[in-house]
Amino acid sequence: MTALLALVAAYLIGGIPFGYLIVKWKTGADVRASGSGNIGATNVLRTTGRAAGIVTLLLDIAKGFAAVWLAGKLTSGSIDWMSAAALAVMAGHAFPIFLRFQGGKAVASFIGAYLYLAPIPLLAVLIVWAAAVLYTRYVSLGSILAAGTFPLAVWLFLQPPLSLLAASIASAAFIIYRHRPNIARIRNGTEHVLSLGSRKTAVTPQRWRIRRS
Repeated sequence: MTALLALVAAYLIGGIPFGYLIVKWKTGADVRASGSGNIGATNVLRTTGRAAGIVTLLLDIAKGFAAVWLAGKLTSGSIDWMSAAALAVMAGHAFPIFLRFQGGKAVASFIGAYLYLAPIPLLAVLIVWAAAVLYTRYVSLGSILAAGTFPLAVWLFLQPPLSLLAASIASAAFIIYRHRPNIARIRNGTEHVLSLGSRKTAVTPQRWRIRRS
């Protein structure tokens, strides 16, 4: 019963829509009606400014970390249940009950969850993310590549128990699945570009595309 409570708590923590709440408080607008329609930090940055985007990012990371930490407390440090909580907090962010199950892509909650569970592999793939974003200016592509290499990093660095490896694979697949519209826009050369040169990011024409086979 305690373990199931940990999973429910993880889902509910993940469902706290910080990006939506911050934009609503700051501008009165619904962030889902602007930009990509996402409640995550990238869309908040693009539509509302750097400060709001950074606060959203930190809070979304914090809720991922808190959910797994709480699961550990409630289950006496069970790696199996903490791994399950990582998936639950991501599901909560992507499908929040508070917003009729219309949430974000769960990248920041993924970072927070595995910052607790697997910090060294996470650091390795964040380097992959940074390199991809610096080269292409596509935050979405960086997230996809980082997620895709994460299970390999977990296996190489930790030689983990099966539950953690399985959770890392499921998390990676989930993030990539949630980025399907971004993948289509990258292929078409219409994906949003990250720019920190002004208060809000601008959408500009793309010069970098994935080559079609």
